[in-house]
Amino acid sequence: MTGKISYLKGIAAEDIVARAYVRNGFDVVERRWKTKEGEVDIVARHQDKLYFVEVKNSKSFERAAARISPRQQKRIQNAALQYLAQKAKTLDVDCRFDAALVDAAGRVKVLPAAFICQ
Repeated sequence: MTGKISYLKGIAAEDIVARAYVRNGFDVVERRWKTKEGEVDIVARHQDKLYFVEVKNSKSFERAAARISPRQQKRIQNAALQYLAQKAKTLDVDCRFDAALVDAAGRVKVLPAAFICQ
């Protein structure tokens, strides 16, 4: 049952973050975009820029941020590159990797450009 609860909490956190991006003028163009290399929780667009957003929830923002490992960052980057190749049809797109943290109270803290493509 714990796995199901964690899954549902993750979905709820992604919903909260997606709504926050929309409130701030972004278009959410994909949710849970998956490849065999990894997954991007949210792909958003604002003007001509794409935002690949990793959502993490925990009791505190600090604990949520600590859950984004270098290995996970690489998997997100690989998935984002596949997204660009398949959906944008080019790798020459202005983009950014954000981390969106959700605490136990449902508050959102976005870390813009939390990691870079390497």
